[in-house]
Parts: sequence; structure tokens; C-alpha cells
Amino acid sequence: MFHILCLEVKKFAKEKLLWDTDKKRKANFYFSIFKPNFAQQMKSMARYFIYLAYNGENYCGWQVQPNGITVQEVIEKGLTTLFGSPVPITGAGRTDAGVHAKLMVAHFDSDKVFDPVSRVERLNRILPKDILINKIVPTQPEAHARFDALSRTYNYYITDKKDPFLHKLSYKVTYPLDYNLMNEACRILFEYTDFTSFSKLHTDVKTNNCKIMKAEWHQENTHWIFTIQADRFLRNMVRAIVGTLIEVGRKKLSPEDFRKVIESKDRGKAGTSAPGNALFLTNIEYPPTLFLIE
Repeated sequence: MFHILCLEVKKFAKEKLLWDTDKKRKANFYFSIFKPNFAQQMKSMARYFIYLAYNGENYCGWQVQPNGITVQEVIEKGLTTLFGSPVPITGAGRTDAGVHAKLMVAHFDSDKVFDPVSRVERLNRILPKDILINKIVPTQPEAHARFDALSRTYNYYITDKKDPFLHKLSYKVTYPLDYNLMNEACRILFEYTDFTSFSKLHTDVKTNNCKIMKAEWHQENTHWIFTIQADRFLRNMVRAIVGTLIEVGRKKLSPEDFRKVIESKDRGKAGTSAPGNALFLTNIEYPPTLFLIE
């Protein structure tokens, strides 16, 4: 029995620490694991998905880090205030500094019985104006916000017009772009799965393979919007793809050059990463079977 419990503790700890690089948080978490009532706490825990949106301008990204305030940190503090005890969350992914999310998903566990609707209202009163909680949804106990996601979708906004209201949420270019050529290059993405050329160097992932399901530019009023959907994304991948597509749009690279960049598996061959302020995480899809039917 003790052996089984140890295995469960190890599994639980690995999941909770997946995105946590703060040593103090790790130490506190390990301490809480070995409290005498831990086995009972595990048994009574229920899992929830929390759906949220945020403006990333004032944050050093999603994931907790020692050198700056992050979205994850602020939400965890809000949940701790709400529930009266520490509530760590696990996000569906991590966004870079300044990147926004129209829809982000995270999961957390709680042994408290509560009304999700009223808790959402109270949590929104606690959190700052640039973070919105949309809903809290009960899930199957093993549901995982990151590993169970079927796809993620990002939008990137480019304009050549001055806008005093949206300038912080889009990338203003001062040169013409050929979006037909850029869309031609987009179609090349579907032919590949290894996107090392668009990944931040020295990351901790085991593979740079991703399945891209959608990639295209379309115009809405004064903005051109790049939409990309994949089963997973590498660190900095969308911004690196956008930066390289801009080189195609400026005719500094041809679509075939774009292909060679992918095949090189060399980040140095790709374009400069586009600014983060114009990038939005817009959707995450999950199997319906993850959610409890009320």
C-alpha cells in the first residue's frame, strides 16, 4: 500500500511541478505532499479547468519566474485568496512576455465544494483589470490542460495604418508586403513536421515536431491577420514564423527560400521574431469526454 501511495505522490508531484521553475514554490509543494493527511487530500480532490483571457502587456509571460510578475502568479494568488489555501495551476502552454490570450486554459485541484459561477464572479473582483476569468468547469480527475489539448490557435495582427487606439495590439509595418506570396509560403508549412528552424534555442522539449493544421493570412479592415493552428507549438515558434513570412512578403526570401529555411533546421537561417505585442492565443480545443456532464 505504501509503495502504491509513493507512486501516486511521484506522479502528482511531477504534474504539479511541470511548469514551475521557482525553487521556493517547489520546496513548499514537497513539504505539503508529505503532510500526514496528504493521502486523504488526494482522494478528495476534484479537478477543474479555468478559462481565462488576459492582456499580456504588463506581464513577463504566463509562467511563474523569479525575475518578474507573470499571469500564472497573479491568478494563483487570486485563487489562494479565494479558497483560503494555496492553489497551484497548470496552464495549457506558456506565452512569452507581452503576448496576449483571448482564450487560455489552466487546470487546478480543489477539495472544496463550491459554485463555479459565483467563484468566477468573486475571482474577477480580486484580479486586476487586464485578466478576465470566463468560466470554471469540472473535469475528469485525470484531465490535463496541457497534455489533453488537441490543438491551439494563434492570431498575429499586422497593419500599415497608424491607429492611436490599437497600436499596442498590432505590429505596424512601414513597407509593402505581398500577402499572396506569404500565403504561398504558408502552404509549405503543411509539408513538414520538424520546425527546429522556428524554435527558441536550448529549450527543454524532447521533440521539435508539430502538426500544423491551418496557416493563412487574411484581411479585416486595416489589419492583416495571420492565423495558425497546430497540435502544439515550440517556444517562440509563431513569432519566428511570422518574422520569416514578413521576409517573404518583402521579397527578401522566395517561397522556395522559405522551404530551405525549414529544411535547414537552423534558427539562424530564419527571420527575426516578430514583436510579441501583436500575438494572441485565441483558442484551445479538447475532447468533450474530459468534461463532467452536469
